[in-house]
Amino acid sequence: MAARLLFALRSGLGDTRQMGQQPALLNLPPANTSPPATATSPVLSASSAARPRPPAVNKILGWRRALLEPLGLLLRVWGASLRFELSPEALAAVTKTDEPVAFVLWHNRLFITSEVFRRYRQRRTIYGLVSASKDGAWLAAFFSLVGMRTVRGSSSKLGREAVTALVDVMRAGNDIGITPDGPRGPLYDFKAGGLIVARRVHAPLLLLGAEFESSWQLRSWDRFYLPRPFSRVRLHCRWISAEDLSDRERAAEVLRAQLLAMNFDGAAPRSRVADAVV
Repeated sequence: MAARLLFALRSGLGDTRQMGQQPALLNLPPANTSPPATATSPVLSASSAARPRPPAVNKILGWRRALLEPLGLLLRVWGASLRFELSPEALAAVTKTDEPVAFVLWHNRLFITSEVFRRYRQRRTIYGLVSASKDGAWLAAFFSLVGMRTVRGSSSKLGREAVTALVDVMRAGNDIGITPDGPRGPLYDFKAGGLIVARRVHAPLLLLGAEFESSWQLRSWDRFYLPRPFSRVRLHCRWISAEDLSDRERAAEVLRAQLLAMNFDGAAPRSRVADAVV
């Protein structure tokens, strides 16, 4: 079970082989706005009256879901032990919650997402697009245990419905998340398709970068980071206005450069300790 969940996490969210190489979208809806889910229907808000019925969405229920509870608790405690460091500018950006945003980070920094939202964006809910497959079912169940919500779908088979659902999520006032190099890389390749939802809603982006004082890295395509418990993580956050996304291809190039500059692949130098430890 743990191996299957790890595979799902390493593989990423959704399938982006179609829809112009749309990257994995990581965002979840608030409990009071998410439509009721059934074992055979994805959590999509798009109208399906005139569309073919989508394939069944796999779910983890009963004793299988119960098996994930200890792991969810472990990771919540693990995340709470991390010591985040932010500059005043980064703190102001990540705590700005007066409008919905598309949260953008590299796939190998996904581990810290739920803890960042728990500490700094408590009044917001984040939605993510997760595959309708069996592996996606484990990932969706895990996300629910760490306080995140999911839209189930695939960019290859449910692309239009998934994008429409995420647009509806943002228009309802919720955040979404984007891993522009997910779900299977190449590493640090910013796929312009990841800007589709934010551009359609005319929503700003919140870029997230992280430097890890001490961490493990998985032998996955993205060299996934697992910060060691009680270690320091320096966060970099930058607000990008909707107007800066008018030229999608140009915006993707600029955002890739900014994300690369915000993420340091190595131990964070002690000379760069932030002004605040939270």
